[in-house]
Amino acid sequence: MVLTFGEILLRFSPRLGGVWIEESSFPVFVGGAELNAAQALAAWDVPVSYFSALPENGLSQDIVQYLQSKNIGTDKIHWGGERIGVYMLPQGADLKNAGVIYDRAHSSFSALRADDMDWDQLFDRVEYFHLSAISPALNQGVADLCIAAAKEAHSRGIKVTFDLNYRAKLWKYGKDPVEIVPQIIPYCYLVMGNIWAANTLLDIPIDGEVEQNKVGKEEYLQAGKESANELMNRYPNVQKVAYTFRFDTLPEGIEYYATLLSGNDFVDSPEFRVDHVVDKVGSGDCFMAGLLYGLVNQSTPQETINFAASAAFGKLQEYGDATSQSIEQILNRL
Repeated sequence: MVLTFGEILLRFSPRLGGVWIEESSFPVFVGGAELNAAQALAAWDVPVSYFSALPENGLSQDIVQYLQSKNIGTDKIHWGGERIGVYMLPQGADLKNAGVIYDRAHSSFSALRADDMDWDQLFDRVEYFHLSAISPALNQGVADLCIAAAKEAHSRGIKVTFDLNYRAKLWKYGKDPVEIVPQIIPYCYLVMGNIWAANTLLDIPIDGEVEQNKVGKEEYLQAGKESANELMNRYPNVQKVAYTFRFDTLPEGIEYYATLLSGNDFVDSPEFRVDHVVDKVGSGDCFMAGLLYGLVNQSTPQETINFAASAAFGKLQEYGDATSQSIEQILNRL
């Protein structure tokens, strides 16, 4: 079973330009990076459970029933605390865009501490444990919890996977990511992200020309290979490193491909292009789910990166936080 670990969030997604005020319409999505990955895995018939923290109220019960309807295990959810975290992102915007507004202070998840955890109950029947850099960005207590959880999972022989997703607006408690994330990675089996996130969160060097997006695809692929090798050299327990390369194209399109270093095998996905993107939210989470799908099904490195990249690219054409793509739709794109 796969266990994903992170904060459940409500995304409010108003239309740009104040249209939401005139229309009295404010679409809401249930999401969060780790939940998005769980929803994809459940849709692809991978046994998956989700850990988060929720206050004991009717809204939380509605969310749990929704997760159960998606075949996501909810028995590991921690009950307690004050509120559900929220973020607001205008339709069509990117989470890395300045327009995102987070409202997560005093949420049930942000109040969690390592002492709250029953490790035996949390890791019962778990083979893969997934968390991301979003959680330790909240506060020192949650950072300590993530470090402890990764260490505990690794000690039990569970394969830990980690997403190097960087949200500058969340790191506001006096610590830089490079002070926290390198304490988690030693316990990880697979790390996912991109060369820029690896530089920011782990201080993995990249060439200046590459850093400034002034090179071509072959140079990016080489930079990905060098970065992944350096990451694995620094953290010997890491066996696989996957990177995405997503570039905006004019006027509003995307160019997308990805790489995977698995042991000594370095492979890259087909290149995908589209002229228009529906929603950028959740593409990376879908990529992570694709990697986990490959791990669970013991796919080859090439099969794994192809599936993950196709799934992530397909998510760009879906509205909302989580994908509804079928396995067949993902494979047909290859």
